[in-house]
Amino acid sequence: MYATFFKLRRNPFEISPDPQFFFRTDAHNEALAGLYYGICAHKGFMVMTGEVGTGKTLVVRCLLQLLDQKQLNYAYMFCTRLSSGEFLQDVASDLGIAEPPRSKSQLLRQLQAYLLRRGEKGLYTALIIDEAQHLETEVLEEIRLLTNLETTRGKLLQIVLVGQPELDATLESHNLRQLKQRIAMRFQLRPLSEIQTRGYIWDRLQQAGSHDPIFTLPAVHSVYVHSSGIPRLINILCDNALISAFATGRTEVTDLMVDEVARDLCLTERNSSRKPASQREPGTAEATAVDHWPEISEYDKEKTNYKDVGTAI
Repeated sequence: MYATFFKLRRNPFEISPDPQFFFRTDAHNEALAGLYYGICAHKGFMVMTGEVGTGKTLVVRCLLQLLDQKQLNYAYMFCTRLSSGEFLQDVASDLGIAEPPRSKSQLLRQLQAYLLRRGEKGLYTALIIDEAQHLETEVLEEIRLLTNLETTRGKLLQIVLVGQPELDATLESHNLRQLKQRIAMRFQLRPLSEIQTRGYIWDRLQQAGSHDPIFTLPAVHSVYVHSSGIPRLINILCDNALISAFATGRTEVTDLMVDEVARDLCLTERNSSRKPASQREPGTAEATAVDHWPEISEYDKEKTNYKDVGTAI
């Protein structure tokens, strides 16, 4: 709606996880590269956690594209409220096992035979489970048993659990201590810092075709404060702020616009101690936020395409 007005090729702040907009913080880069390496090195069992909206699914989408490029077979599960039987059926079906048997014992034997055939050919097989914080204990126990499928050269099935911090708490359970001990690699995504938020907004605008920051520095500060650096909330705030600017014919987004959008979205309670833009004293850190927008090279020299991970490992 506002793309033409701001001379953009596309909407820069869609909330759907698009690998084109993958912004590589150290934590996100480490998670993507680490998970890809862990799968290729037959590490067996890996976990990635992070708060709601911190970019877990986007990292997973980038990982799946890397696996597709290398033609590595995988099952991707995102509906995790299943019984153990339903879970195994879905895994087998997603791996391409035709008409998996209903019997659990037969299904496990067929799955093991399938993985052994692939392992003998030196082929990788991965199971990536998103929203894993919803998994029942009995399903997690089935996952532990799947990690037993191995040869002397390594694990036959590489398993990645992705979920919210509740998953970490679940894995600390005494009943799951055997599963926890099998975790070979673990990653955690955190909200962005204010400097990273600045770079995130600028990077998305560039990817969408903008040569102008559009957001004033105080506006970016407001976005950071109201979003607490959570990428999904940054997208929602920025998208609505651009709509507001477009509606009023303004080519620049101000902190007043961001504050108003945050109130409309009921996000102001996240940082209730922050003064409204109209009450901030000129020249203070709260008013000016930061000294400058980043130069393009300041982020481009650190940023590489996420697909480079596949060639670097």
